[in-house]
Amino acid sequence: MLNLLLFQLKNSRIMNQGIRLFDTVALLKAMPGKNLRIGQVGAVVEILGDDNFEIEFTDKQGRTIALVPLKRTDLLVLQYEMEAK
Repeated sequence: MLNLLLFQLKNSRIMNQGIRLFDTVALLKAMPGKNLRIGQVGAVVEILGDDNFEIEFTDKQGRTIALVPLKRTDLLVLQYEMEAK
């Protein structure tokens, strides 16, 4: 079920939109070595190239847990407002 959901997200319109500096994103893959789980929320702090981004993950107090370079396919941009049609 989770794999189907991830497949649908990776192929959705939301997933394929442009990622911008300071966007809030969710991680679509686990990274046990960095202590990050699927769904972990982070922020884009640097654009490294067309499909590569530096993402900062923090704890509830705002302390950095991990600073990780990730590809667009590993991220889901979180939406706070509905887009106008």
